[in-house]
Amino acid sequence: MAQDAFIYDAIRTPRGKGKAGGSLYEVKPIDLVANLLEALKERNDLDTRRVEDVILATGEPVNEQGQNITKTALTYSSWDDVTTGAQLHRYCAGGLDAVNLVAAKVMAGIEDLSCGGGVESMSRLGMGASGAAQGDPWVAMKTYGISQGLGADMVATLNGYSREDVDAYAVQSQQRAAAAWKAGHFSKSIVPVRDMNGVVILDHDEFLRPDTTMEGLAKLKPSFKMFNDFGHGDVARLVYPQLEEIENVHTPGNSSGIVDGASLVLVGNEQAGKDLGLKPRARFVTSALIGTEPTIMLEGPGPASLKALRKAGLTVDDIDLFELNEAFASVILRYQDLLGIPDDKINVNGGAIAMGHPIGATGGMVLGTLLDELERRDLKRGLVALCAGGGIGIATIIERV
Repeated sequence: MAQDAFIYDAIRTPRGKGKAGGSLYEVKPIDLVANLLEALKERNDLDTRRVEDVILATGEPVNEQGQNITKTALTYSSWDDVTTGAQLHRYCAGGLDAVNLVAAKVMAGIEDLSCGGGVESMSRLGMGASGAAQGDPWVAMKTYGISQGLGADMVATLNGYSREDVDAYAVQSQQRAAAAWKAGHFSKSIVPVRDMNGVVILDHDEFLRPDTTMEGLAKLKPSFKMFNDFGHGDVARLVYPQLEEIENVHTPGNSSGIVDGASLVLVGNEQAGKDLGLKPRARFVTSALIGTEPTIMLEGPGPASLKALRKAGLTVDDIDLFELNEAFASVILRYQDLLGIPDDKINVNGGAIAMGHPIGATGGMVLGTLLDELERRDLKRGLVALCAGGGIGIATIIERV
């Protein structure tokens, strides 16, 4: 029997710089997860025997982040052994997809209370640590595979977004994130990372650069020109012959930051909440996945959002706030243009350009950010979306209870 799925809590770690000098470099990914599991249990006085499953996404499911880190983290924590766990990979869409799968099982009556989210230690493992099927030259040729960053430059070129346009968006993201942190907008959901003695290692997003200016960004060199020059540009023009030249406008300053972090979202039906004294914060309305052209690969959020809106019988005007992962600035600009979203309704607290994108964890993070902001503004309905490798788009609509 179909039933509603409610969000009872949504928490995340701060994001640490994803390199050897970052504050979370010495923290194993399993400790990032265990940190959140213990916090979720404590802050909700949660009987973990009632939590049936935990699904976590990772972008690099290998080595100390591999072989079902989720179940290992549950055993490593103080949670009851009855809770099982699974690991999921859907590129950048994984964290939100993990929560959506949990919600779907609750809505189908298969489970009563479970968790979704993700974890990523980009400093300890690095991008590409798990290899790639597309790394084979024959596969890459057959699939017209290119650098994702060059795909972002293609989005900018095809839609006429200049270097100044993408840099201006990046400055806005930094300013909004800095203002949100100063005003305490993230405090409800942030769980500081602590060491084994309880000493705080990190309690804020350390990737922030609040002093970012247009002048400073203008000095940065394009990040993906080398891919354009060494073959990827030729592949792109095979698929898009109208592209005589690709303007390389994306830099480290207007692309998502490489960071470490984890997220966890508690989802259940109404009865489970009543039994455990949990207050529902929001209801899942619907979610949608869609595939789009895989060479440019970054235009999935728009079609996925429109698909979700159609399924829910809603329009863009029915959504009070939007959260779109800031993979690259051009992705946001294209999404806004496609859906007609004003600046004051999207990523109002900044995003991954300012705070970073811990691949598997991001979906759960931005969902929690959206929910917190809906509550803070006393608004009703929000939509969260992400683009992902290979031309994947994902979107979820939630509604405050």
